[in-house]
Amino acid sequence: MTNPLLGTQLIAVPVTALYAAFNVFLTVGLSLNVSRVRARHNLWRGDGGHADLIAAIRAHGNNVENVPVALLLLLVAELCGGNSMVLHAFGGALLVARGAHASGMILASRTQALGAMLTLGVQLGLAGYMLWLRPWG
Repeated sequence: MTNPLLGTQLIAVPVTALYAAFNVFLTVGLSLNVSRVRARHNLWRGDGGHADLIAAIRAHGNNVENVPVALLLLLVAELCGGNSMVLHAFGGALLVARGAHASGMILASRTQALGAMLTLGVQLGLAGYMLWLRPWG
């Protein structure tokens, strides 16, 4: 695919693009939740010691800390010729994991731990899959 304006060659990465978009929606939702909780407490800086605000802030922050690494791994695996179904499995698992982790943090539920473990599993699985693809040779 060629960019008509620049005349450069473009590489499509549809699987990564799909899960990047879904994860942006999740991250924006978590950000809006932080603003909602801040407004409820009329607190615009810090957390004021409010457990629900601390949980909302960390749910958003943890998502921002983990999703970029996983999406980068997904992108590299896709660029290395990873199988579309395998990539969708990893991308879907990432989205489920991050949703479970965020809801678990906000609702003080055990799904937080499940989401955290699944996120780490996705990251390790993608790293192993990239090595299996042997991008260096």
